Amino acid sequence: MRSFNPDWKWLGHVALIYAGAVIAGAAADFFRLPLPWMIGAMVFATTVRMSGLAIRVPGFTRPLGQMVVAGSVGLSFTPAAVSALGALLVPMVGAALLTVLAGFLVATVVMRLAHMDVVSASLASVPIGPVETVVLARRHGVDPGPVVFAQTLRIMTLVLLIPPALLALDGGVSDPSAAIRDMPWDAPGAALLALLAVAGAGLARLVRLSNPFFVGSLGGAALGAALSLPVTAFPYALLATAQIFLGVWLGAVFDRSLLVRARGFIMAAFVSTALMIALCAAMGIALSVITGLPWPVMILATAPGSVTEMALTAKILQQGIAVVTAFHVVRIFIILPSAPLIIGVTARVARRYGIGPPGRTQESDEQAR
Repeated sequence: MRSFNPDWKWLGHVALIYAGAVIAGAAADFFRLPLPWMIGAMVFATTVRMSGLAIRVPGFTRPLGQMVVAGSVGLSFTPAAVSALGALLVPMVGAALLTVLAGFLVATVVMRLAHMDVVSASLASVPIGPVETVVLARRHGVDPGPVVFAQTLRIMTLVLLIPPALLALDGGVSDPSAAIRDMPWDAPGAALLALLAVAGAGLARLVRLSNPFFVGSLGGAALGAALSLPVTAFPYALLATAQIFLGVWLGAVFDRSLLVRARGFIMAAFVSTALMIALCAAMGIALSVITGLPWPVMILATAPGSVTEMALTAKILQQGIAVVTAFHVVRIFIILPSAPLIIGVTARVARRYGIGPPGRTQESDEQAR
């Protein structure tokens, strides 16, 4: 019989990574930053990766973190909240389509600043997500390095900028962790919430939905809340652990080799990130005027990515959690499934006008489709 032989070196590595992440999260919590455990862990992991060191953590930590956070966010979908969301369907769809348009406007700036072809610039600018853009970049024969760098930079900037800025402008939240830490919970209610979140994630994977561990878990938890089942929040320690898992994963993506591959594209990525956030914030303010909803809620709702962090920030502000989450979920369901078609059409139009990626042929484009 084969004996159990654990990799003690790897286990020690994992323990050190999470110990550092916990210390960084505790420091962020001490200084009363919003999402302290996520931001602290992300900054720590980014620092480790930028120093050239590896981060090897268990693969289940990201989906586990997503399921816990999604389950917590799903509690906001009460019957009253779901009923109110029906009137916002048109603004949700409109915001998703305008986000794609904003991405293409930003792509024109990237093309000029970085002397980049239109396919690469579009992949770097439209908020599709780092993993999905790598697949599309390889399919269309462009370098995925700058694309991943731009997508990752946008997400990290959103996490580091939007929650602290909104809480500072709000001025009424003295302890950002209180709204999450003080949520009532009991063991049976938390267990039922976990069961619904896992079941939702499993179903989402079965039907091959994008981002299944967040979208599926959110759907399962939201269904339980909408049906008034006896679900409660998770204990704060579990939610803080989930933040740490997600923060380490996000920070580990942003490494030094990514910067090397991006090369001269770095400045263009910073400019495009700032421009994309500004355009979406302007859209959020405009939608606030149209819908009558608070402007912080709509800025969170129209942020170009980071649904997990934006939903948690809404929970901290105790404003429009269901609205923020619903706007992001609608955008995910519109953009991610249609991304191959959007980029494919862009590539064909770009090739017709001679601004597509070099080295493409009609045969390779047929294979990409």
